[in-house]
Amino acid sequence: MALATIDEAAYGKLLARALPRVIKTEAENERLIAELERLDIRGRPLTPEEENLADLMTLLVRQFEESKYPLGHAEPIEALRVLMEDRGIRQRDLIPVFGSSSVVSDVLNGKRSISKAHARKLAEHFRVPAGLFI
Repeated sequence: MALATIDEAAYGKLLARALPRVIKTEAENERLIAELERLDIRGRPLTPEEENLADLMTLLVRQFEESKYPLGHAEPIEALRVLMEDRGIRQRDLIPVFGSSSVVSDVLNGKRSISKAHARKLAEHFRVPAGLFI
């Protein structure tokens, strides 16, 4: 696969607008996630410059979240319980993610594992990597 060359002036403009930098606060993390979402909803393929910016911001978000939420070695259900406790989320708050209270209950009681679809929804809900739940 050949690497696409980027227009440095166009990339510079994108960088100046997005101002990506090492993330140190939750607010900065939210800002970069919003920038990524803006790129994602364009409805067209990203330019090589936008792809490079998205890659950079993704790395910065991942680095921040992995340092702030070091749950990578926890079992998926334990990671879910820790996130719920840390954020004051109750079992019923997860019904929109899982679809029903019985599924939430079964998952939290270990009677049912977290599906890949639920892992993606949980990752979006908690703004953490989906890998925590798989």
